[in-house]
Amino acid sequence: MSTTSQLTTYADLFTDLQNRCRVTTGVTATETQAKRYINIALHDFNLGFQYKLPWLERTAQLRTHAPYSTGTVAISVGSNTLTGTSTLWATADSYGENNARTTGKMTLQGTTDIYPITTVTSDTAITLASKYVGSAALSGATYTYFEDTYDLASDFLRPIDFQFFSQAYNIQLIPRDEFRRRFPRPNVQGNPQYACLLDLAPNGSTSPIRRVQFYPYPSTTLIVPYTYVTNAVGVSSAGAALTSLSSDTDEPLIPLRYRHAVVYHALYHWYRDKRDDARSQEAKAEYTDIMLRIVDDQDYGAPTKAHIQ
Repeated sequence: MSTTSQLTTYADLFTDLQNRCRVTTGVTATETQAKRYINIALHDFNLGFQYKLPWLERTAQLRTHAPYSTGTVAISVGSNTLTGTSTLWATADSYGENNARTTGKMTLQGTTDIYPITTVTSDTAITLASKYVGSAALSGATYTYFEDTYDLASDFLRPIDFQFFSQAYNIQLIPRDEFRRRFPRPNVQGNPQYACLLDLAPNGSTSPIRRVQFYPYPSTTLIVPYTYVTNAVGVSSAGAALTSLSSDTDEPLIPLRYRHAVVYHALYHWYRDKRDDARSQEAKAEYTDIMLRIVDDQDYGAPTKAHIQ
């Protein structure tokens, strides 16, 4: 650990924690405990303060998928197999995306019902998530394929602006329960005016799936920019974003001048779990003082809206 600079790497942080606790370094069990406390403290450091920590702000953009209605379809009542004629569903468009995808939905001629898509088998075959409930079979019928939900950035934690998803299009961000209440059948197309955030069940991994849903669904292809807070708390020596520190050379995203705060917070956890209440409260007081200074620190261009601390 450097003797002439601020705590920098993961190794600096967990070694300093052990030194402050006056335990022998190099002992595997103790070092593992110190590493765990550093990661807990690092996550706690960011928890609830994201709007005030500019180094966690990110920008991204998504591209919407224009509605598609080429060709005609046929389906029997009680079936979830949709057969197309001249539909080209599995053919890529100008952006290299298929004209129909499993993230999309269908509306069929003569009904306002919305049918999510399970699989796109070919240019002329789609499996719907639910069976067709029309009064009669369809043949040579019109349809509209559309997409109103889109994946957010893989490191998306929460929006920075809780009023607008995108200022570029003035898309208001509203709670999901309000979205469901106001738009129970979101089958209208146009320029998106409202959005809500969705948390979908994991699929193929333990990573959560975060999406945004628009109303009305986009009637054309758009580039929608948005800003958000990243869930990454560290970075590897190769520059890769990390959700936890693991290698000795990993570094937290916290600016160098603030990194010692993580050690004080880890000290609080360490002494608390050891039932050393006096030292625990001393470490907590030191950490609280540093956090108050961070919250009061002003950066040019930082948000100036009033907020509760």
